[in-house]
Amino acid sequence: MKVRGKGHNVADGAPTPTGPALRADAGGFDDLWNPPDSSRGPSGPERILLERGDITSEQLEAAQAKKQENPRQSVLEALAAMKVIDDLQALSAIAAYFNLPLIRLKTSDIQPEAFSLLPVEYLKHKSAIPIARNDDGLLVGISDPSDIFLIDDLKRRLGANLQLAVVPAADTSRVIEEMTAAPDQQVDDIIKDIAEDAVEVVDEKAEEVTDLERIAGESPVIRYVNFLITSAVREGASDIHIEPGESKLRVRFRIDGVLFDQQSPPISMHAAVVSRLKIMANMDISERRLPQDGRIRATVRGRNVDLRVSTLPVTHGEKCVIRILDNRSILVGLENLGMLSDCLSAFNRQVTQPHGIILVTGPTGSGKSTTLYSALRVMDGSTMNISTVEDPVEYELDFANQVGVHENIGMTFSAALRSLLRQDPDVIMIGEIRDDETARIAVQASLTGHLVLSTLHTNDAPSSITRLINIGVEPYLISASLNAVLAQRLVRKICDKCKQKKSQLSETELAYLKSCGHQGSSLYQGAGCDVCRHTGYKGRLGIYELLELDDELRDAISSSPSVTELRHLARSKGMRTLRDDGVQKALAGQTTLEEVMRATET
Repeated sequence: MKVRGKGHNVADGAPTPTGPALRADAGGFDDLWNPPDSSRGPSGPERILLERGDITSEQLEAAQAKKQENPRQSVLEALAAMKVIDDLQALSAIAAYFNLPLIRLKTSDIQPEAFSLLPVEYLKHKSAIPIARNDDGLLVGISDPSDIFLIDDLKRRLGANLQLAVVPAADTSRVIEEMTAAPDQQVDDIIKDIAEDAVEVVDEKAEEVTDLERIAGESPVIRYVNFLITSAVREGASDIHIEPGESKLRVRFRIDGVLFDQQSPPISMHAAVVSRLKIMANMDISERRLPQDGRIRATVRGRNVDLRVSTLPVTHGEKCVIRILDNRSILVGLENLGMLSDCLSAFNRQVTQPHGIILVTGPTGSGKSTTLYSALRVMDGSTMNISTVEDPVEYELDFANQVGVHENIGMTFSAALRSLLRQDPDVIMIGEIRDDETARIAVQASLTGHLVLSTLHTNDAPSSITRLINIGVEPYLISASLNAVLAQRLVRKICDKCKQKKSQLSETELAYLKSCGHQGSSLYQGAGCDVCRHTGYKGRLGIYELLELDDELRDAISSSPSVTELRHLARSKGMRTLRDDGVQKALAGQTTLEEVMRATET
């Protein structure tokens, strides 16, 4: 790393600038600059150039004259256009003027842990880059030290203890590109001393909670795995995907339902990373031919999270997916799930019924478990016996008795339910109705005075009824026991920071709105900003379709109707479909029509 400050050079390889560095401390930014006294002649970086002998007084006067002709052009830009100085000389003068070191940056200078502190899109947009952490703080490179708003934002994002240096924008762009495009160089500082035997099998069964930060420095593999998990939790990812290829290891985070590529270690590190995860999850590291599942309880930045680890043999090794379960997500109340007021009132009414079945349907990852947990929180756990049967238990509830399914030892959904019914439950939550036996026991429980909540995988609410019939439940039992079905999907929310009204709707959008009975309506979109990673979306909300059974629907179910007949009858009863619910939220500026179409079109 070449560092230049006030015209002097520091030898290659210096870990931090030794010249005076600009600090962003807790006192604010009023004292960030220490420019020379302008009363002695030309002020600004051009005076530095004059003192160094890089330019003459005549050249400076000519540049100032050009600036008067073109006020938008700075004196330095005029000097560069005259080919009196080059870009590096100009930047060096700027750095000296602001009493900052100038760094010629290389990828090897970057600490991966520092680089990961800010989103890549933010770094590219702002031409800023965290370089390294040292005893004095965090060194950050910027290309424009006069941008006080950027410096203030960096302080807010990274903390007060910052050291700033000037880095050419071209160097920043090149390093960012290399950090994100060359996997073998991205985690060099983490894996530089790794060997084939660097992974040691450790018995961690006695340690119930793994403090990732406490053990972050024990070995390169452990440091990388912990860096991966802490980064995912910090960015709000729901899943981590580790996918081996023939010559490259791909690591991706799922954020708001979309996968984003992350910094990846070399493919030679793949087996060690998967082995480390298996050790943490108490899985068999010697078995690589069969799928395995495990669980890690971890403390990340003071937060307790559950990690569900799943491995699957693929062509070039074992693919590993880590699902991140944050206990804070179960604290979401029903009123915060995104239901419209009439749907929320109806669903609240259903979950307070004394008996019957309530189903929540949708594909994997559509938020069914969160809805069920939120429904359980509405109930009075102090006066009711609430029990759950799950595979596996996703979140621990202090007001419920939770049973985990272990099919390899015979503890199936049906076996657990049969025993649970002898425990005098008031409310039973079943993780999923998968087969005839589980469905029949759920029906029997509802008919004998229990409220049963469960999930089912169907495309919409009416399809759940035909699905139960196909499983083997008699139609008359469904009509007698089923109270309501809630179908749901998750769509991305428009970022509040960059939301704007669309100036013009496409032909597809106009046709879609017309098919839903809306014409001449306004839609919104996200322009893209640093907060939303320049995607225009931040967070997710649900769209819902609630089918409540009345006497007419129960009579229709008893005659084994087709799903089309049920759908027409439900809509005639006032059921709002997933598409209609999504369109209303798009018109309200909560999401985009593209998201609704993606989630509801089959």
